[in-house]
Amino acid sequence: MHPSRAIHGRHSLLLAGRRIIVGVSGSIAAVESIRVIRELIRHGADVRAVVSPEATRIVSEEALAFATGHPPVVRLTGNVEHVTLLGPGEDRADLLLIAPATANTISKIAHGIDDTAVTSCASVALGGGVPLLIAPAMHAHMGQNPAVRENLERLVSWGVGIVASDAAEGEEKLASPETIAAAVLHRLARGPWKGRKVLVIGGASRESIDDVRSITNESSGATAVQLATQAYYRGAEVELWAGSLQVPVPSFVAVRAWRGVAELRSRVSEYSGGLEAADVVLVPAALSDFTIEPRRGKIPSRETDGLRLELRPAPKILPELRSHVSAPHRLVGFKLESGLEPRALEASARRLLEEHRLDWVVANDAKVLAQSQTRLALVSPSGPVQWFSGEKTEVAGRLLDAIGSSLSAPAREARRGGRTSPPSGPRHRRTGPRRPGRRPA
Repeated sequence: MHPSRAIHGRHSLLLAGRRIIVGVSGSIAAVESIRVIRELIRHGADVRAVVSPEATRIVSEEALAFATGHPPVVRLTGNVEHVTLLGPGEDRADLLLIAPATANTISKIAHGIDDTAVTSCASVALGGGVPLLIAPAMHAHMGQNPAVRENLERLVSWGVGIVASDAAEGEEKLASPETIAAAVLHRLARGPWKGRKVLVIGGASRESIDDVRSITNESSGATAVQLATQAYYRGAEVELWAGSLQVPVPSFVAVRAWRGVAELRSRVSEYSGGLEAADVVLVPAALSDFTIEPRRGKIPSRETDGLRLELRPAPKILPELRSHVSAPHRLVGFKLESGLEPRALEASARRLLEEHRLDWVVANDAKVLAQSQTRLALVSPSGPVQWFSGEKTEVAGRLLDAIGSSLSAPAREARRGGRTSPPSGPRHRRTGPRRPGRRPA
């Protein structure tokens, strides 16, 4: 067995049965192409590499053969590899990814110049309707060159997806393997989540005591981040309304930050139109049941022998969400309990389900907080409870698959027809939704 098979599907099988052609052009970032290829294989893809002559000066043919389990295409021969891989026929690839893509390669593709195996593959893909993603890597000034920007805009207008590069040290560096794989997953997604609009409300609320202190609930926000990530992998347009988080948010997930229950309640009212447009709203947020009137400034600790806090009930968010999220759109609540047996936990979830007329409730126990593993129950108005356990990443995906199988309304067609929005601004290239709000610190 080739070593590449040992990692096949280790992250997911969302790309199982899909063939991805990875084109490697002559940027120093070509050294990262091995990691990109391996990340795609970890999601179940069959990957083949096509390399420009300049790229072979940076990454060897042997390294690419090891990474993919297949000999790379370095030059076109009588076997017409560009047509064999991407032309008509049952065996043609599902997507061409060029990572890294140099300014030279981008410009050649935009003007129909085919003088390497990589650009010839791009020509066949564009002519035959095979999805094409490009992950640029170049010096920042090259990325700001009007000619390069115009060429990128032309490619976007043709339906080419551009994976946003990372600006650092004066360079437009190749996006991370995880970000590139997410763009591939999103573009090739199939199933009930594709094209749906999903809102995840997660993280912990923080109720201010004064300008520097607060009370909060225990929550890392990991479940919310994983749900947003897995929904994006499955083709959904995702937005995360994030309270306090202890885990990073991927760059391809759009974020709006909120702090306390009152601010979240205001956001629900302010963005009611967005809520009503969401196909599914998931609420794994750790919301405070009690709040406090904050004092201005900082309460002096040296002059205070003790501090008495008067807590009052915080407003409930689920009823307000329910008023904006009506059938066929779905609202999923989450219930955290402590020390309950499975039957009691299910009963608590059903009470919440009935009280707020929710479509599903996900229930778990506080002992899984801050753990990589979780165990939770999915409770619906009809049908038996479903239990899921394992790594939070895996469980988030299985939970979405279970909910997705029950979505009856057809998914709306992907806005922009699967295309990436046209570039704007000096650093414009992004496959995911633009970030409408700041990521919480």
